[in-house]
Amino acid sequence: MLQEESDLSLVIAQIVQKLKGSNLYAQLERQAWASLQRPEIKLQSLKEDIKEFFKISGWEKKLQNAVYSELSVFPLPSHPAAPPEHLKEPLVYMRKAQGSWEKRILKSLNSMCTELSIPLARKRPVGEQKELLNKWNEMGTDEPDLSLFRPVYAPKDFLEVLINLRNPNYENGDSLSFRTHLGLIQVPLKVKDIPELKEFFVELGLTTGQLGIDDSTQVPPELFENEHVRIGQKVLAEQDSAAAQQYIRQGSPTALRAELWALILNISSQPEDILYYEQLKTNVIQHDLLVDSLIYKDVKLTASNDDYYFVFEDYLYQVLLCFSRDTSVLGHFAYNSASPPKSYIRGKLGLEEYAVFYPPNGVIPFHGFSMYVAPLCFLYHEPSKLYQIFREMYVRFFFRLHSISSHPSGIVSLCLLFETLLQTYLPQLFYHLREIGAQPCKVSI
Repeated sequence: MLQEESDLSLVIAQIVQKLKGSNLYAQLERQAWASLQRPEIKLQSLKEDIKEFFKISGWEKKLQNAVYSELSVFPLPSHPAAPPEHLKEPLVYMRKAQGSWEKRILKSLNSMCTELSIPLARKRPVGEQKELLNKWNEMGTDEPDLSLFRPVYAPKDFLEVLINLRNPNYENGDSLSFRTHLGLIQVPLKVKDIPELKEFFVELGLTTGQLGIDDSTQVPPELFENEHVRIGQKVLAEQDSAAAQQYIRQGSPTALRAELWALILNISSQPEDILYYEQLKTNVIQHDLLVDSLIYKDVKLTASNDDYYFVFEDYLYQVLLCFSRDTSVLGHFAYNSASPPKSYIRGKLGLEEYAVFYPPNGVIPFHGFSMYVAPLCFLYHEPSKLYQIFREMYVRFFFRLHSISSHPSGIVSLCLLFETLLQTYLPQLFYHLREIGAQPCKVSI
């Protein structure tokens, strides 16, 4: 009991510390000072009166949403004496595999840089800056020669790394069950079985209404759909992030989806957020990075050739180029098993005081990276809002899909869960696919 209270106090202290550096904290402070001029604020009950003012004025709800947002990315519980690297990834062999993978990616990038005699970064000439600024909203019309550039890696390369993952402390001998050897992922991680999944996704049960099923043409809308939409509108009116996340577990109405996702992610598009996006845009205009060409190449190879996403080509360039310059993204490496790659100022190789993160956000784009952004373009048509949504989704969810970790939401656990369920509940299909050389995990990825 005392340990639980101690852990809770530590969590509260860390969240308070993080919020103190946020814009919300400054706004709350200003509002608190301004409220002192109000007649209902009495000196005798100052603390309670200000808390009541925050509640009535809606600032309490904004603070709750900010705390909820921080809790969503808070590291999993660990031993208080655990070193920092254990908070990123508790299993040593996973950390080593991730470290080796990062070296491989960096080697690929540096090799391309050397082969093409192109610097990792350079300041654009004034003429080039003006040209890029003029065509910012029409970058899809540009056709640069990218024939010499190649993606640093593709999903199939990453899958090969996951397939070769092994726990050196785990005896993978003949004494183990036959089922153990069928899947591609050969690491002993705990994944949920069907009863546990039913409990976790209880809203998908047959006794609970679900949008997309219970709003079909055979079901009258007054039985479920109309009421669900009404509740959704009420949730949006309340501006409660936690309530919004609980609400969409029964499906999100198409007309409300964009607002609900923004509320869950605590994105409100304040003037300072738009200004921050413009600052990132200015950075793109002023400086050219090698990864810019990788982004161009990826968009051309993926979204531009897709029947659904080609119309969003300009949006993808705008979002991804700005994303590569956003140093705030570095914060997610505190709970990511990966580490941001470093480069050195020319002539200062090996001197840590001259090391810089490259790219500035610490994320090297790979083949297919732009497809993280593409589906969001259907919902958000304002580049700054689209950018905020993507960035928040990336630092909460997407990064786990291309980093090696034992996290339950990581790609290793997801692949293992997929194989385990298919192997357990559709063994004939699983064995057939394996026999004809079409491993289910390879087909699905």
